Amino acid sequence: MVPKISTLSGYLHEYQKSIANPTGFWENIAESFYWRKKWTDVLQWDFHKAEIKWYLGGKLNITENIFERHLFLRGEQPAIIWEPSNPEEASRTFTYEELFSHVKRFANVLRSHAVKKGDRVAIYLPMIPELTIAMLACARIGAIHSVVFAGFSANALSERINDAGAKILITADEGIRGDKIINLKETADEALESCPTIKSNIIVKRTGSPIDWNNRIDYWYHEEMEKVNDEAIAQEMDSEDPLFILYTSGSTGKPKGVMHTTGGYMVYSAYTFRNVFQYSSGDIFFCAADIGWITGHSYIVYGPLLEGATTVMFEGTPTYPTPSRYWEIIEKHQVNEFYTSPTAIRSLIALGQKWADNFELKSLRVIGSVGEPINEEAWHWYHDHVGKNRCPIVDTWWQTETGGIMISPIAGVIPTKPSFATLPLPGIQPIILNNENEKLCGKSVEGNLCIKFPWPGMARTLWNDHERFIQAYFSQFPGHYYTGDGVRRDEDGYYRILGRMDDVINVAGHRLGTAEIENALNEHPLVSESAVVGYPHKIKGQGIFAFVVCNDLPAKDAGEELKNSLLKGVAKRISPIAKPDVIIFTRSLPRTRSGKIMRRILRKMVEGNTDFGDVSTLTNPDIIQEIQTKVLENLEK
Repeated sequence: MVPKISTLSGYLHEYQKSIANPTGFWENIAESFYWRKKWTDVLQWDFHKAEIKWYLGGKLNITENIFERHLFLRGEQPAIIWEPSNPEEASRTFTYEELFSHVKRFANVLRSHAVKKGDRVAIYLPMIPELTIAMLACARIGAIHSVVFAGFSANALSERINDAGAKILITADEGIRGDKIINLKETADEALESCPTIKSNIIVKRTGSPIDWNNRIDYWYHEEMEKVNDEAIAQEMDSEDPLFILYTSGSTGKPKGVMHTTGGYMVYSAYTFRNVFQYSSGDIFFCAADIGWITGHSYIVYGPLLEGATTVMFEGTPTYPTPSRYWEIIEKHQVNEFYTSPTAIRSLIALGQKWADNFELKSLRVIGSVGEPINEEAWHWYHDHVGKNRCPIVDTWWQTETGGIMISPIAGVIPTKPSFATLPLPGIQPIILNNENEKLCGKSVEGNLCIKFPWPGMARTLWNDHERFIQAYFSQFPGHYYTGDGVRRDEDGYYRILGRMDDVINVAGHRLGTAEIENALNEHPLVSESAVVGYPHKIKGQGIFAFVVCNDLPAKDAGEELKNSLLKGVAKRISPIAKPDVIIFTRSLPRTRSGKIMRRILRKMVEGNTDFGDVSTLTNPDIIQEIQTKVLENLEK
């Protein structure tokens, strides 16, 4: 097991040690794992060329660190508890021995389909155990998995398959999410019409509904599994061999294939999991994310399993069949650590606190937030009604590109503060720079959040496009990794993420974080959520444009009285300077499948730009035209 920090003095000691000798620090952490051959050099790096290598020459297989390393002590322990969307359907539990057997069998299935080390495998599956099995089977044989969220369109799927050059697709007949049935096979068939690299399409039977069949490439998962045994020797991998590609949306319309490698990602995902959540042997961990996103990769699959944890995998939504679904799962499985998004929290707040208050949730010790900065109202509700005023909240900041959590409280170790991610984890060296690439020292400063020294979990490149990787993350502030986020360091040295730097508005020389304005708007009892962007203003340079969604109040019924009340609230909470120039009410906001508000689309609307880039990740693309009409009406005024 990786070492665990348990006291504030322990954190301070570890952090100082990690800064004084970062390579020594990360070498010591890596010693906790099984390596077939130890590294010859801990780190080589050059941020100007965006070249980073950890544990050079080290040989390993990440699945040996999940299975062989744990089987003697944990073979009969649950590895995965799968909870279906419908609570009337039986949950499924896989012990480490059972999961290992499934992984080895599917590794042999992949080998029977001529998949070898370095080949790419696209996975388009719902939140079912076979998704984790497929990922780990790829890792077992050295194939590179690329999970595509099972809500994406055929065009988005084909675009990702083609960019990766995937050889195999793994999908299902259908997926279930809440009360919705999603025909994945139909979508996959449409995508594969333009995917010449795919040689086999392996289909998991989730619902058993009739599907179209292509005798040339289609194979049933269960039939293929019956043809093979469960003896599969792990492929030896170099520390810097690719482990997976995960695509994120790009503002230019082309998704970015973020590529993570084996050794460094293994070390970092396990270390951050154990420390941030203070995981102890025997605990039950529940991350409510989808594995189609990095949170699911790092904190449903790899981080927990590398540490011998029991991880809960949930197929459904927080509100089906009732808004108590999360709390039912926590009590049913006696969950100790729970990790979800501010979006989910806010959606539950809007439906009333009784759903959480009806449950004691005594097993919970830690609750976490991920995906975007959590506003203060949601933080307090989460703390009071879910954490019952006794569970620390870990408000985590990180990115797909970072591989794991970067800035966060360590549960019960670092004192928390609402809406603050607090302090960097050991080994992470943040720096705040102004737009002239000058370091902002001391406390009570605000600027661009950059990282000045590499960490093992960071992405190594964008698949087939290293130049874009350099331009996106290393060109704006040479010699640093640029996160793209703004940050404020307060008088206590705590970090508060302000959102994307293009979400920081300069109003008449005053820099205002959109997250701060949104927090103020969201405090109004009639407001469920909001999004704030800057727009061109003839006098002030930038004005403030607010999009507001109301609780139980149709957008058409929200009038001037509510607008005035919101403006007074913002002025009181922040300053009259921060009052929005324009407020429009809308029934919803454009949102990705992972729950993030697509603010870049709103920014383009208020700038008069109709090229919205990649919208394949939206759950509600129909809202775009509705909002755009209101924006145009207001801008004309």
